[in-house]
Amino acid sequence: MRYPVRKRPSARVAVLALAALVLAACTGGNGAQPTGQQEAGTSEQASSSESAAQSQGPVTLVWGRGADSTSLDPINVTDGESIKVTNQIFETLVRYKPGSTEVEPALATEWSHNADGTEWTFKLRQGVKFHDGTEFNAEAVKFNFDRWRFTDNPYHKGGEFAYYAYMFGGFDDASVIKEVQVVDPYTVKFILSRPLAPFLSNLAMPMFAIASPEAVKADPENFGMKPVGTGPFKFVSWQKGDSITLEANPDYWEGKPQIDRLIYRSIPDNNARLLALQAGDIDVMDGVSPQNLAIAEAMGQFDIHYRPAMNVGYLAMNTEKKPFDNPLVRKAINHAINKEAIIQAFYGSLGEPAVTPVPPVMWSHNPNVTKYEYNPEKAKELLAQAGYPNGFQTELWAMPVPRPYMPQPMDIAVAIVNDLKKVGIDAQIVSYDWPTYLAKTGMGEHTMALLGWVGDNGDPDNFLYVLLDKDNAKGPDAGNIAFYKNDELHEILIEAQQNPDQEARTRLYERAQEIIANDAPWVPLAHAKAPIIMRKGISGYVPSPTGSEPLTKVQVSR
Repeated sequence: MRYPVRKRPSARVAVLALAALVLAACTGGNGAQPTGQQEAGTSEQASSSESAAQSQGPVTLVWGRGADSTSLDPINVTDGESIKVTNQIFETLVRYKPGSTEVEPALATEWSHNADGTEWTFKLRQGVKFHDGTEFNAEAVKFNFDRWRFTDNPYHKGGEFAYYAYMFGGFDDASVIKEVQVVDPYTVKFILSRPLAPFLSNLAMPMFAIASPEAVKADPENFGMKPVGTGPFKFVSWQKGDSITLEANPDYWEGKPQIDRLIYRSIPDNNARLLALQAGDIDVMDGVSPQNLAIAEAMGQFDIHYRPAMNVGYLAMNTEKKPFDNPLVRKAINHAINKEAIIQAFYGSLGEPAVTPVPPVMWSHNPNVTKYEYNPEKAKELLAQAGYPNGFQTELWAMPVPRPYMPQPMDIAVAIVNDLKKVGIDAQIVSYDWPTYLAKTGMGEHTMALLGWVGDNGDPDNFLYVLLDKDNAKGPDAGNIAFYKNDELHEILIEAQQNPDQEARTRLYERAQEIIANDAPWVPLAHAKAPIIMRKGISGYVPSPTGSEPLTKVQVSR
């Protein structure tokens, strides 16, 4: 998933702020003492003050992050900041076990399929209610999938439903899901047009969460602003650009969460977010830079968790725009960028160089592909061969917010611009607010753009097909923002989707990575471990490799 440009504090302010943190750590001063026991207040009062210590009252957890959500309709988002929140409000038929991508029951209690994997039958959990009091049943499942699948459905509104196309081949007749049948009130059957090896893993992705049909019908276009699911937390309020407040669902089928109130606060600046954590204004922070991590470690007052590096940060070149339609230019740019120096400067021990889109922690990763060592002279030679002996002018689009796969995107963009300048390429940095950035790159308005991906389901299909297949090289919400199209690659990826044998799929994906490396539509930059820093006294948290997890079991104490 894709985890107004704001003015950043001056270098002097940042240095002074961090120096204050270090001084506090060294002298034992720690400012306001954070605690999870807080007064809940009203939704309008949800703010940083809700993290302050209180002797009585509901338990509140405040999660500090680098950007706001774009929507809270899970099927209509592709960014991690949105899914982070929808994961608390909604549930899927099946889900991933804590800390892994192994599938376990959720809203479905059991399932079976026929011999060739084209018919899947799910028995549903009974007695589950949506937050609006309506019943979860097979009709609700069919309603959601029909809403997503059919473009002429009256409730196919409110966004582009991008993930449905990414994972199920497209809409209407292009969809691998051909029919959803209500067998009885608590049994639903999926009929597929062909086998789809990652089908069950796909259903566990939080994008395919089941929403209240009645709530969707009431206002499908604005459902993302007033979400209603069956999950452990209910939506309370959303102050755009600032905070989203949720409250525990007392009727949750697994039992009421330990946290009474959950608040997601948007604090774009990394240093400001760390200061808020140290002051007790937030309880958790993600989007951690190596410098902030070192400071937090030195302070000794926090617990630090790490997500496995099931992600990739990359520079995509729009192959539909000159000069990036020329593979020689793309290979030259791969040679021009000093990837190792970028990782050392902006990732530290958290990052490792990427050679393919598939991270090393995932099965089928192929390290034996074409590698582009840092070689400015080779880059100049390739540019000359391509007809650009004096280089060219272009743009480099950069994200305005930190992401798990790229903690300091604007600084990385500056480093890339400097590398490109050495081989004659004059690149100007372009940025937009986060939702606009995603929308414009999804439409292909960029020339080169920084972006990345956090794996959703532990399957290579989720990286290679979503990010680099020709099926997803089209707006308005392209997963393949290089707009790269290769027919041989497409045939391999479709064959891999249909083959249930993992060894055979591995061989296909290894070949796919060789094709991609040779065509060079990307500069794969890094795979990154993502730290999550928490104040002491928070227990039960297990980071998911997918980038977000329900916080149902998390407990907060003094």
